[in-house]
Amino acid sequence: MKTPPLFQKSSDSPHIKLVGDCVGFAVGLGNVWRFPYLCQIYGGGAFLIPYVIALVFEGIPLFHLELAIGQRLRKGSIGVWNTISPYFGGVGIGSLMVSFIVSLYYNTILAWVMWYFINSFQEPLPWSACPLNGNRTGYIEECHESTAVNYFWYRRALNISSDITDNGNLQWWLVLCLAICWAIVYICTIRGIESTGKAIYVTAIFPYVVLTIFLIRGLTLPGATEGLVYFFTPNMNILKNPRVWLDAATQIFFSLSLAFGGLIAFSSYNSPKNDCEKDAVTIAIVNSMTSLYASIPVFSILGFKATTGYWDCLDRNIISIINEFDLPDQSIMRDNYTIWFGFLNTTHPKKIASLKLRSCDLQEFLDASGTGLAFIVFTEAIILMPGSQGWAVLFFVMLFSLGLSSMFGNIEGILTPLLELHVVSKSVPKEVLSGVICLVSFVTALCFTLRSGSYWLEVFDSYAGSLPLLIIAFFEVTGVVYVYGIKRFSEDVKWMTGRQPNFYWQVSWRIISPLLMLTVFIAFVTLQTQKLRPGPH
Repeated sequence: MKTPPLFQKSSDSPHIKLVGDCVGFAVGLGNVWRFPYLCQIYGGGAFLIPYVIALVFEGIPLFHLELAIGQRLRKGSIGVWNTISPYFGGVGIGSLMVSFIVSLYYNTILAWVMWYFINSFQEPLPWSACPLNGNRTGYIEECHESTAVNYFWYRRALNISSDITDNGNLQWWLVLCLAICWAIVYICTIRGIESTGKAIYVTAIFPYVVLTIFLIRGLTLPGATEGLVYFFTPNMNILKNPRVWLDAATQIFFSLSLAFGGLIAFSSYNSPKNDCEKDAVTIAIVNSMTSLYASIPVFSILGFKATTGYWDCLDRNIISIINEFDLPDQSIMRDNYTIWFGFLNTTHPKKIASLKLRSCDLQEFLDASGTGLAFIVFTEAIILMPGSQGWAVLFFVMLFSLGLSSMFGNIEGILTPLLELHVVSKSVPKEVLSGVICLVSFVTALCFTLRSGSYWLEVFDSYAGSLPLLIIAFFEVTGVVYVYGIKRFSEDVKWMTGRQPNFYWQVSWRIISPLLMLTVFIAFVTLQTQKLRPGPH
């Protein structure tokens, strides 16, 4: 099959570079940022069950399918699906739209990373202690009631509003950081995939070094065991919620970058005889292992953070009780607090009630979650490490590297389809088209720099990064299996790899993958319908 000029493979683009591109595209912020907070909000280990099922029967088969079809047809997402059937052209357009929308908020997260990186050069780190109040007689009450790390995240970085309806103004520091991030993305992708090769080696390898350092540090902190127990102990009742299965499936799509179109574009540059099956299994397993590997330091540090918060809560209550009842110092300790509280609450209930003691529950501290989980957890660990400034710089460079490598694929998932759609003249240089894409994206993403921006980001992540990917992936696998033809596709794979696809691939492509996605979709729609149905008057 003749390779179109747009996808001709140059001599300076060896297979190893393209595997690196795919690894860099697949392994990204989703592994360190999205996966841990999904695990947390869905009961820790319980989320791993649908995640592994989705990986085996959706992630790996679809990853192989995208690499194989892109490599065989030598086209991007629009070209591939138009070649299979003109009726499937919408699948490529859907991938284009998802890539564009996800790029908007994905690069906003990089803007958050940039802001933390800039502040990492301060001594001491600005999130290491609460700022003084206006009279300089004590700490700002909001910060004192929470933690310095939380205060910096919600007030200094996001300056978050009370709810999504209160938009507030553009936060100038976030606008500036967002502009810098889009400028960097433009420079790295100025000529499409040809300009990302040198950057991919640093962005794909460097994060593992930093994660290992934080893993060692996290496991040595007090409370790390509690965090890991929380992570690996499943709450099986959570699995009754169809949203868990939807998010597990779409996390696979998100973290492996399936249905975005970028993998198809990358694989179109591969050698026609490349072993795409080996690449698919290797990259998918590396990606999922990275998610688990990144989650261990996250949850060990979360356990430390929860434990110290729990201890601080107990200490405040103990001081209040000792002062109220004029008890000797050290008479009430953390380990006998429950006994003392029970005794005093029985003998002096009014006095205890008047103290308005806090409810101290370790589980509640472990359950504290949100999209900023990785930021809050890791920055908490950084201030406890000697030479915290250096570690802060290292960590945020790592996060930026992870996000940047994924942004390469997102931009490729926009640029290549636009060229295939012929919406712009061939005479328009790639540099200009890339610049227009980045400029339009920057202007559109300004909504995330409002005070309500983090709320909008969660909305975009919940909808643009979930259900659309499931629908696109469903039509991808059904399009290849039932329109292109599974026999024809199997022969293509055999021609490329030298092996006929085995029983696992065949049954996954034909039955399990589409059926699993259809089941999750129907269950989710049913759940949403029940929520919208008015109750009895």
